[in-house]
Amino acid sequence: MITEVEFTHLRRAIELARLAREHGNHPFGALLLDVQGKVILEAENTVNTEQDCTGHAETNLVRLASKQFNRQVLASCTLVTSTEPCAMCAGAIHWSGIGRVSFGLAEDRLYQLSGGSESNETMRLPCREVFAHCRRVIQVEGPYLDQEAERVHLDFWNP
Repeated sequence: MITEVEFTHLRRAIELARLAREHGNHPFGALLLDVQGKVILEAENTVNTEQDCTGHAETNLVRLASKQFNRQVLASCTLVTSTEPCAMCAGAIHWSGIGRVSFGLAEDRLYQLSGGSESNETMRLPCREVFAHCRRVIQVEGPYLDQEAERVHLDFWNP
């Protein structure tokens, strides 16, 4: 179960998703907490503005984190994201060494909201299933605040 402080951080991730949308990208945001629960990095989705299909908020965050912190530090960190990590992002989280993930909106609900939109080619694969095939344990918490996390997606995928 996540703490009240983490709910605050989850709301910040949802705010980052809103900002990503305002910047012309898909509505996803993520941040990284250190072992004390302090925000040490933030990232938005940049798929459209960077013309990079791998520019998901989580992969952008993992790229920044792996350049700044070693795997030992990352093992004690929590990645907080507005929406459940997709299979690609879950793989990046695994390879980065990050030890914990907390998310808002579930992948399955995102799939329902996007209605098969070509701009959201989700695999409908929960991150827990991806992590179950990893050599190390990655703790997963979520979905939380799903109704709040859902709002940023309304009228985005099928305007």
